[in-house]
Amino acid sequence: MMYAKNLQNPYHNFRHVFHVVWLCYTACLFYGTKLTPREMRNLLIAAMFHDFDHPGKTGNDDLNIEIAIRGLRKHLAQEDVGHLSDIEALIRPTQFPYVIDVSTLSLSGQILRDADASQAFSVAWVQQIVFGLAEEMGTTPHNVFAMQEGFLTGLHFATEWGCETFTQKIIDEKVEEAKGYMGIIQE
Repeated sequence: MMYAKNLQNPYHNFRHVFHVVWLCYTACLFYGTKLTPREMRNLLIAAMFHDFDHPGKTGNDDLNIEIAIRGLRKHLAQEDVGHLSDIEALIRPTQFPYVIDVSTLSLSGQILRDADASQAFSVAWVQQIVFGLAEEMGTTPHNVFAMQEGFLTGLHFATEWGCETFTQKIIDEKVEEAKGYMGIIQE
């Protein structure tokens, strides 16, 4: 990760990438023997590289995925080269808006997608998402707050881990929290 150019980005930065890696790790613990050690390693590598060298601007996420995969190919450890296509296959479905149906993904792919979508449930979500994404999107934090209700109410986790970690109650509470911030901003 020390070679990534996006470590200081407003949203697609070190904090986001390692939040996703940490969540994937917790999912590996949750699933235990349902994932092989190799699947776990591939998942954690994919999580680490899913936004590698992200330019910090929204749009053209297909290009951002290709940039990430280029970084993966350049920096992948020699012992993982034989699994490159499997790791790439985990990264591609993180393209947003989603172009790959989550039901077609392996358990590892579903975990990565769930982890990537869960930044709103981090303690730093206002700083990370509202202010960080606003800067990357070229809009205001107010506009990003306004988008949160639609994003969160449409959020569905594909895995048992995701559903148990981010329950509907937690999602509903986050929607109410976002509405509360909107009320404060509008006053």
